[in-house]
Formats: sequence, structure tokens, C-alpha cells
Amino acid sequence: MQNIKEIDDLIRLISKLPGLGPKSAKRIVLKLINNREELVKPMASTLAQVYKNITRCRSCGSLKSNIDGCINCENIKEKFNKICVVEDLADQWSIESSNIFQGHFHILGGTISSVGQRKEDLLINSLIERVNKDKIEEVILATSATVEGQTTAYYIQDSLKNTKAKVTKLAQGLPIGGEIENLDDGTLFSAFKNREKLNSNSN
Repeated sequence: MQNIKEIDDLIRLISKLPGLGPKSAKRIVLKLINNREELVKPMASTLAQVYKNITRCRSCGSLKSNIDGCINCENIKEKFNKICVVEDLADQWSIESSNIFQGHFHILGGTISSVGQRKEDLLINSLIERVNKDKIEEVILATSATVEGQTTAYYIQDSLKNTKAKVTKLAQGLPIGGEIENLDDGTLFSAFKNREKLNSNSN
């Protein structure tokens, strides 16, 4: 059967998504094509709106709507004295769904050692500004237990040394190489409960 360029392009794009390969992408594309009106048309419209209106907040690193603003920054009803630093939004969602942590979040958008990632893109300067402005008493470093995640954590710790915040990291119960979004609630609870202090700053 002769390949159709549009279909091949779609399969190639979908296969780049996490957890999907060419075979899974082909099944997804077939499902889409067979449900053009129910799936393809509304999905194309929604993706266009996401591309147009959703951007990254330059303060907290979360996603924000150009229409409604950043929920993390603008719609917080309670004032917390803790801020949890994670690598990406999926990590925040995992922690939120477990109901383990009540506080602010700061999404780095990667790690220092990530390919093509610059330190400026990790919004560390804006983290320092938030800590000072919001009178944050504790910064919890919830980066992954990979070499890149731990390197980033220590860099952030050093960057916060002139603030009054206590800097802690999740307990070493995290599996080596483990990513936050893949941990179960029990492991996350233990890691938060037994978090360790990294510096000698007082609250």
C-alpha cells in the first residue's frame, strides 16, 4: 500500500509523545481517521487554541492562559510559607493528586544538565524573588533522584544561600534514577515526611 504523506507525518508526530512508539501511534491515527467528526475536528480546533493561548508563566514556570492568567500565581486563596520546586508540571500534578503537600509550587521546566537547557530557562532567579517576596520559610527541592536532578537541586540550594528560607530535599527513600511523576503515593508521602535539611539558614 502506498504511503500517504499526511498520515505518515501524523504517525511520526504522535510517536514522539511519551510512552508511544510507531505501532501505538498507528493505532491512534487509525482511531482518529475513523472518527473524523468526533475527534479530529474538535481536536484540531482545541490544539489551535492551546497553541495560541497557552504559554509558560515566567514567574512560577507553570502553564498559563493568555486569557485567564496563571492560576498558580493569581488564584491562590491561601498564603503558604512553603514552596515545592519540581522539574515539570507532571511532577506537580502527581504531588497535588496525593494530597501530601499544601503550599506553592515552582516548576523548573527541566534540569541544568538537560540537553539544550540553559540555567536561565529554569527560572531560578524568579524562585529567589518569590521566596523573598512571599516570605517563604521553607523551600522543598523535589527534583528527581537522577544525577541531573540532584545536580540541579544543589545548584538551587547554593542560589538560595542568601535568603532566610530553610532548604530541604526529599528523603533518600526515592529510588535511584526515579522520577517524581512515576512514584506512588506511599513513596511520595515518605519522601516528604522524612525530607532533610540542606543548609543552616533559620526559618
